Amino acid sequence: MNERQIHKFVQRYLETTGCQIVEKSPAHFQVKLSPRADRDLTNRPYYWSFVDRTGADPETMSMLLVTDKQKYEQAQAAAPPPPAPNAANAAADAALSRSFGHIHGTLNTNVRVPREDLYYGSRRLNQLFESARSGGSYLCLFQEPEKRSAHPLHSTAYSAWLGVNMKVEFACDMKREEIHSFGVSLATGQCIEQFHDRLMTHRMTPKLPPNVHTAKNALSLNKAAAIAEQTLERKLRTYDYSWAKAAAERLADELSTINHYYEPLLASAEEENKQLISEQFERRQEEIRWQYEPRVTASAINCGIFYLQGIG
Repeated sequence: MNERQIHKFVQRYLETTGCQIVEKSPAHFQVKLSPRADRDLTNRPYYWSFVDRTGADPETMSMLLVTDKQKYEQAQAAAPPPPAPNAANAAADAALSRSFGHIHGTLNTNVRVPREDLYYGSRRLNQLFESARSGGSYLCLFQEPEKRSAHPLHSTAYSAWLGVNMKVEFACDMKREEIHSFGVSLATGQCIEQFHDRLMTHRMTPKLPPNVHTAKNALSLNKAAAIAEQTLERKLRTYDYSWAKAAAERLADELSTINHYYEPLLASAEEENKQLISEQFERRQEEIRWQYEPRVTASAINCGIFYLQGIG
């Protein structure tokens, strides 16, 4: 992930979470965080529990997010220094200082905004990823009609679909991943694959469009999720699993090798050392099994309810 991609992601995150962008360039953002972003990024649980208990207006933090360190520092070095105050301004400042005492000094103290350098693998960028992932795990969107009905009393029927993106991982001492997107109609139970591609052909909105009504669901969310899982399971049964057989053979060879090493070692070891060697032997077997044992795991990445035109 390069600097340009990071910058684009950060801008989308800030706009989506409602942060106030005070200043920006191709290399940085200076922002006033929104309450949601502050909760996710600043690790202030006691402050936010106080706000939630008392109903006080939250005061969120500001941050300087640098997405391209080299470009940002070059721009800072090339920036002209602030102009020196002239005699008239200096006299006015002195008079104001005498009038307001220490308050004047407090008001003119620059608030230092904490700087965060964002690069792939950085702690702060990982926090942004996690915040975006948790906030975008569940969606509810409506298809925008291609054109509005000419008759004000005409209403178009929409039906709800459960859309689920699932990751399947095939792992041994090698790894392969696949992403499967399923859509299950809550009206009819129909399940289709590549549902995400279908959604991309429509414009979607979080608000119910005018002159639209939603059909009654015939399936519960649990039933629809079970249909998606069963569809994926049937699909996986058709795969070639010769890789798993080969991995099991490599596992047997590795276990045989460490057995040949540890069994004579245990037989000849002093009694007080046998416990330690036996524990090492067991740990090594567990490590080998974790590395070579073939396994297939499936997990949901994200999901949502999508209202599409027609009865699915």
